[in-house]
Amino acid sequence: MAEPNAKLKTPTDLKSNDAKSVAEALNGILADSYALYLKTKNFHWHVSGPHFRDYHLMLDEQAAQILATTDAIAERVRKTGNTTLRSIGDIARRQTIKDNDAEFVSAEDMLAELREDNLKLVEILREAKEIIDEAKDNATSGVIDDWTDQAEERAWFLFETSRKG
Repeated sequence: MAEPNAKLKTPTDLKSNDAKSVAEALNGILADSYALYLKTKNFHWHVSGPHFRDYHLMLDEQAAQILATTDAIAERVRKTGNTTLRSIGDIARRQTIKDNDAEFVSAEDMLAELREDNLKLVEILREAKEIIDEAKDNATSGVIDDWTDQAEERAWFLFETSRKG
């Protein structure tokens, strides 16, 4: 039987400092992904106005896409021999995407805020890509491109949906 306090030691060929840098970058992405997921769901639940159905459905699709990445992000952290987020408090300490607790947000403002948040996530993903490539973590480098593309697509859809005329 293993010791109750035994560390989780997943084997990896990444150097210890490189693996730690990759894990820190990924845990930041994971925290921001959860923050963006919850904000997207919040707006999905509270959107109103003449385009309610379209916005409601789009935001639900986007939230599901964001949530789908979270397990893959956390598993990449574990595959590098590190540990990942453990609580809402851990997410709150690491997230850079701001919450929106306003009682009412117009649909137009929701779309604009989520567009900017997705673009911020793209920026964070690109910065992490540099750390990941420097560590020669090819597997993470490959999937981070997909996550970047997904965030760019969400920003694009939010932009096009909010255009007037």
